[in-house]
Amino acid sequence: MKTFVLLLALVGAALCEPTVYFKEEFDDGDKWEERWVESTHKGAEQGKFVLTHGKFYGDAEKDKGLQTSQDARFYGISAKFPKFSNEGKTLVVQFTVKHEQNIDCGGGYAKVFSSDLDQKDMHGDTPYLLMFGPDICGPGTKKVHVIFNYKGKNLLIKKDIRCKDDVYTHLYTLIVRSDNTYEVKIDNEKVESGELEADWDFLPPKTIKDPDAKKPDDWDEREKIDDPDDKKPEDWDKPEHIPDPEAKKPDDWDDEMDGEWEPPMIDNPDYKGEWKPKQIDNPDYKGKWVHPEIDNPEYSEDDKLYAYDDIGALGFDLWQVKAGTIFDNVLITDDADFAKEVGDSTWGQTKDPEKKMKEEQDEEDRKKREEEEKQRKEEEDAKKPEGGEDEDEEDEGDEDEDGDDVHDEL
Repeated sequence: MKTFVLLLALVGAALCEPTVYFKEEFDDGDKWEERWVESTHKGAEQGKFVLTHGKFYGDAEKDKGLQTSQDARFYGISAKFPKFSNEGKTLVVQFTVKHEQNIDCGGGYAKVFSSDLDQKDMHGDTPYLLMFGPDICGPGTKKVHVIFNYKGKNLLIKKDIRCKDDVYTHLYTLIVRSDNTYEVKIDNEKVESGELEADWDFLPPKTIKDPDAKKPDDWDEREKIDDPDDKKPEDWDKPEHIPDPEAKKPDDWDDEMDGEWEPPMIDNPDYKGEWKPKQIDNPDYKGKWVHPEIDNPEYSEDDKLYAYDDIGALGFDLWQVKAGTIFDNVLITDDADFAKEVGDSTWGQTKDPEKKMKEEQDEEDRKKREEEEKQRKEEEDAKKPEGGEDEDEEDEGDEDEDGDDVHDEL
């Protein structure tokens, strides 16, 4: 009996093991070049990826990743893996992004492709299955893209997910579940979640306004109406301005020369403004008319919005004004908990040392600038003559009280 229970436990554990479709941590030197293929579609405008840990890092080996190395370039690089379908499974796409150049405009997202991707010709118009990751351009665009391709159309998420915009490494995770729900995480913390059908325009609306329905002609939407019994008082109408009763014609006013004198106008204290009848509840008010809806004949339920039959490649297809972004710790799996563990063991282990190293570098730079400024001031002071007077002033002769040069008089 104990043997049977142990066997069941082992089988259960095996069934629960995560499937890793693709994993890349760039930890085997130059061998990454055997797995990744750079696009040549843009020719001379195509930027080059290099392997580096960057200017500051938490671990010199673990933090090595692919970095964009040339400003104002297109970048395209991809890796293939055995194709699979995520039907009936969870799909997790995860990677780290480090904009150590303090990026002003450029992408930091990944694209997932089918297995027939032409890697050498990959470019911005190459069809993809999904796109995920940060995108920054000026102060107005700092978002996380989550784009699904559905029946040939790229669908953008209808929610605004803000990305990280500092210079440190951040972990981005997209989880797509087989119940047509999703979750977006940054640094292993949930920042957004919901239903695919609700947050993307995969399908037309379930209901539409009834084209045959019209608001009745006698439908009264006025909540208040003028009181028919309210009448304007007979003494209501008064002019807004009247001649100043205290004004007097000046004694030196000449009608022939100055024209006929008229007193200046002042605000009329008896002016009451435009009269309006008071408002009362409308006895015929029926409320706001709501257009009735009917089932949309074009709507058809799809319980497999999440599913792709052929997932076989992942790539970075970008444009960057200022290069320096580093991509690392790429993972595609079917287990969200496993992805979290991988994130904790990679990014989670090096994020704090990375920040410490950057802060130490900033402090060293600050001290260097202060020392250079101090030295500059000392050099300027050393050039000045004793007493603080300029040499030109010392060469000039003293002047007498009349402003004449004393030497001229001698």
